[in-house]
Amino acid sequence: MILIADRIENRRVIEGSLGCPNCRDRFPVEGGFGDLRPPPRGSPAHVPDITPPASPSAMEVAALLGLTDGPGSVALIGDMAGHATALTVLVPGIEFIGIAPGLRGWEEAEGVSRLTAGASLPFSDGSLRGVGLFAEGEPRMAGEPSMAGELARVVARDGRIAVWGAVPVSVREWEKALRSEGLDVLASEETAVVVRCMAP
Repeated sequence: MILIADRIENRRVIEGSLGCPNCRDRFPVEGGFGDLRPPPRGSPAHVPDITPPASPSAMEVAALLGLTDGPGSVALIGDMAGHATALTVLVPGIEFIGIAPGLRGWEEAEGVSRLTAGASLPFSDGSLRGVGLFAEGEPRMAGEPSMAGELARVVARDGRIAVWGAVPVSVREWEKALRSEGLDVLASEETAVVVRCMAP
């Protein structure tokens, strides 16, 4: 994609767009928030604000994703994005990419990118150090086990995917889907599963 920046602050795009040379579409960036959904991009009637989840804690997220220092990029999908700001303090040097429509109203912060996306994640193959999300969530943003292949595609070799859930059966469905993508299970608990990407 080609970035067209209309306003930049502290090397971060606040207003502008991303242009795709293949499909010829332009994806808006407004208030530092990128809308990378395919058209049509209607505004939802009500989008709940994203707040830090009570569980897991930001420290648990960093630990299970194996994050101790930068550089790199990590995607936090849906409500998990509520930990993005706290994680920038715990693990400096990593760009945390929150993917949830409720992040639109967040203030711009160093180390946090905010966007919304469709079923395909807007990242190159193997470009992320990790992905964190809840098993129950927004289906169009990787909240269903059918998205396991898409998550495996964007995570780099030795990168991790961590999925938390309140319902054990949902977590087991995710574990099965991630295993089917050839990912190595590092930890499996009643409400969480962590896998590592083994692909070259």
